[in-house]
Amino acid sequence: MPARGAILAYVREKFGTEPEYPWARYPHYAVLRHQQGRKWYALIMDVPPDRLGLAGDGPVEIINLKSDGVLDLLISGTPGILPAYHMDKRHWVSILLDGGITSEELFALIDASHALTGGRAGGPRRHRMPLAK
Repeated sequence: MPARGAILAYVREKFGTEPEYPWARYPHYAVLRHQQGRKWYALIMDVPPDRLGLAGDGPVEIINLKSDGVLDLLISGTPGILPAYHMDKRHWVSILLDGGITSEELFALIDASHALTGGRAGGPRRHRMPLAK
């Protein structure tokens, strides 16, 4: 699983995205937006585990991504994929950055979130990205 730095390097190279840190109260929360249209496609946060229904001490780092296969992702049982924290749980998931998916799977989900939030003419892009089992 890539760390925050690897994710930020990936989106910088692939989409030209630089993270934004809009909240003084939460200086580690990184918003990833489209260059045109300014829509969010990802949010990287560190949150208390109890906010995610997890046990433990100290914050856990997550990335929220939009997905048109939220239900599929959640029922797949893949460790580290949870209902979205602080986002619409019908359209977004939270992924633990120290969770159970591979870098390739995470980058594919980032790509899908970017496509789904692009707002291109002609309607939303639909990409289902099944996880390897």
